[in-house]
Amino acid sequence: MTAPKIDFEQREHTFVLKNVRIGIGFHWDRYENQEFQGELEIKRIQNPCVQGGEPWEVAVNTIDLEDYLCSVISSEMNANSPMELLKAHAVISRSWAIRAMQHPNHEGYDVCADDHCQRYEGLHRMNERAVEAVRATKGQVLTSTKGRRTMYESGKTAEEICDCRYHKCCGGKTEVWRTCWEDIDVPYIQSVNCDYCKQPSPDILRLVLNDYDQETKDFRDWEVHYTDEELDAIIAQKSGLDFGHITSLEPLHRGASGRIDSLRITGTKQAAVIGKELKIRLWLSRSCLYSSWFDVSHTDGRWTLRGHGWGHGAGLCQIGAAVMASEGKSYQEILAYYYANSRLSTAAQ
Repeated sequence: MTAPKIDFEQREHTFVLKNVRIGIGFHWDRYENQEFQGELEIKRIQNPCVQGGEPWEVAVNTIDLEDYLCSVISSEMNANSPMELLKAHAVISRSWAIRAMQHPNHEGYDVCADDHCQRYEGLHRMNERAVEAVRATKGQVLTSTKGRRTMYESGKTAEEICDCRYHKCCGGKTEVWRTCWEDIDVPYIQSVNCDYCKQPSPDILRLVLNDYDQETKDFRDWEVHYTDEELDAIIAQKSGLDFGHITSLEPLHRGASGRIDSLRITGTKQAAVIGKELKIRLWLSRSCLYSSWFDVSHTDGRWTLRGHGWGHGAGLCQIGAAVMASEGKSYQEILAYYYANSRLSTAAQ
């Protein structure tokens, strides 16, 4: 948690952080009070967004990896989800966390607690089912069968731990790595057809989605409507550029699922090509579009974006995996379905 001033309350064995912002920049953006175990350290850092401004405070929670995962899998999904989904999520969240610690991109801590990394919202959504899932998969990670890394101390090579990305709902087909991030092919992030998330039952959704995620009703097939004036204002605000009056939105390239990773925006004053998928989602919404898999129409001064899916679409589809688990698929089968060229391994302790 990062803020100008952090407010916290110490308890006997835990601490409470007050007014923690979650879903930053997304459509579920809000504040919560969250209780945590482990150690708390308050650091003062220079706010990277304000040159010469007052330092901000950062709350850093030091905790065992397996305890961290118990909170992650009950923050990303409801801890009352089918057990095999929770186990699958424990494996991919553990894999991602270890990769993130091996390749740090934060200063002063390993990973952040929001959707930029993984949701880590403390103890209030956690229950014994989450603990059971983490214990049942203790130390298990996914490794790439087509990628190896050198262990410099010994000179030996070992299979690379997978950078296991995941999202809420693919919309019917998952995406490849290069659509979302670097222009590389990642062997375990391939596009797969996912019929499982097409028509999940209301009972499944109530079971697997946390309270604020249940507020999103149209996450698989959705529409967004803007007047000309609304779209002009949104793009000007998000881009910081003066396009004038927007005259066209032209998809230049789509990934394997149909998600746009290159979009030309043309206005009466200038044009620009933007990508990848997250930047497109941010520029075309007051918060963030559900995904970049959409078609554009413009009629009588009104723009309509008709889209599919919630999230970047790469890796495991959380809703699809929940349906698979409810139909009796094991966590091993779920992982094999969404992550090609991978296998279950045990991380070095």
